[in-house]
Amino acid sequence: MTDTTATETDALAASPRLFESDILDKLSRVHHLTPPLVYGPIILWLVAYASNYAGAGEIALAFVLGYVAWTLTEYFGHRFLFHTVFPLPFGLGPRFQFLIHGVHHIYPSDPLRLVMPPLLSAPIMLIALTLIRLIVGGAFAWPMLAGFIAGYVLYDCVHFWTHHGQPKSKLGHLVRRLHMLHHFRDPERGFGVHAIWWDYVFGTQYAKDQTPGSRAV
Repeated sequence: MTDTTATETDALAASPRLFESDILDKLSRVHHLTPPLVYGPIILWLVAYASNYAGAGEIALAFVLGYVAWTLTEYFGHRFLFHTVFPLPFGLGPRFQFLIHGVHHIYPSDPLRLVMPPLLSAPIMLIALTLIRLIVGGAFAWPMLAGFIAGYVLYDCVHFWTHHGQPKSKLGHLVRRLHMLHHFRDPERGFGVHAIWWDYVFGTQYAKDQTPGSRAV
C-alpha cells in the first residue's frame, strides 16, 4: 500500500458513513481546500465584473458589507439552524439536524466533513444573491456577493484549522479555544466560528476562566 493510499484510508476511517447511497455518501465528504478552489475564482470574477461599472471605493464598501452579512449568517445559522431540531414531517427533524451539524459534534475531527459540500453551500450563495439583489439592487449586488462568499470561504478555512491546525498567535489561540469550548464544554455558546465578536454582542460568549473539557458533546 502506497503512502497516499494509506493516508486516504486513514481519513475515511475517521469519517463515518452517513448515507446508504455510495454517491450521496461520497458527495458528503469534502477536501478542506474545496471552498477556496471552487469559490476563489468566482470571487475574483465578481469583483472584476463590478469594476466595469463601479469605482474601487464602491466595490470595497459593497465587499465589506457582504462580508459582514456573512458573519451574521454564520452566527445565526450556527445558533438557530444547526442547533435546532425542526418539527419536520415523518419525524425527519432529528435526522436533518444530525446530517447538517449533529454528526460534526459526534465526530468533531472528521477531516472530510469540516467544510460544507458544494451541494450545500451553493444554494446558500444563491439565496444570498436573491436577497442581496432585492435589498440593494443589481449593480451593488455583485461585489456584495463577492464579500459574502469570501466570508464563507474564510469561515470554512478557519473551521478546518481550529480542528487540525496549530495556532501561533494570541488571536489564533483564542479562536481555537473558543471553538473547542463549543465542542467540549457548552454547545449553547460560542456560535461564531471565525466571527467570534458576535458572541460578545449577543451575550453567548464564554467566561474567561472556562477551559475545554475532555467530554465531547
